[in-house]
Amino acid sequence: MQKLEQAELNSRIHYNETGAIWKLSTLFLENIPFTSREVLFLCIGTDRSTGDALGPLIGSMLSENSTFPYRVIGTLEDPLHALNLDETLTRVTKEHPDAFIVAIDACLGKSDSVGHLLIQDGPLQPGKAVGKDLPSVGDIAVKGVVNIGGFMEHSVLQSTRLHLSYEMGRTISRALQLAHGRLKSKRVYDTYNHSNYRDRWNEVSYTDLSQTD
Repeated sequence: MQKLEQAELNSRIHYNETGAIWKLSTLFLENIPFTSREVLFLCIGTDRSTGDALGPLIGSMLSENSTFPYRVIGTLEDPLHALNLDETLTRVTKEHPDAFIVAIDACLGKSDSVGHLLIQDGPLQPGKAVGKDLPSVGDIAVKGVVNIGGFMEHSVLQSTRLHLSYEMGRTISRALQLAHGRLKSKRVYDTYNHSNYRDRWNEVSYTDLSQTD
């Protein structure tokens, strides 16, 4: 769980605005090197808090989709949280030294920021909102503002509606799945367009064509 700092934001989209999933998938395609590096998703949070369950919810949604090919760490069944974050990062660094890490977590912010999904270039600081000193995580951060920060953060997280965390998590997971689908479609289009159609069309001459009466 991170506390929102306005100066850190790069892009933001409200989870239920028109076209949110498509817009978010475009941002993912623009900022995550799916084709050039190994990509890992670290979904941080705990299922013991409705507000801090955003990360594990997303992790479970992605892991349960058999067509999503990327490694996901942190689910409702096996959450990635303060107690195992150091150990997990050490293992990930050793086993995947060149991986691009997408860190996903809930955060607290101002009242008019609740419901916004944020993409930040650079790592996030999990636990900052509740005063925990945890290592920074990720090459890029995806955050969801689940409630208002600034006072009694633990109580605020416990009283956050699960519906909000669930709907925000569903938007992010669908956007990631759509980004992967768009990437696959582009590969198929490029393959057929360049290999099967464009070259063959260039071989056709005007003498090969005849008009029907």
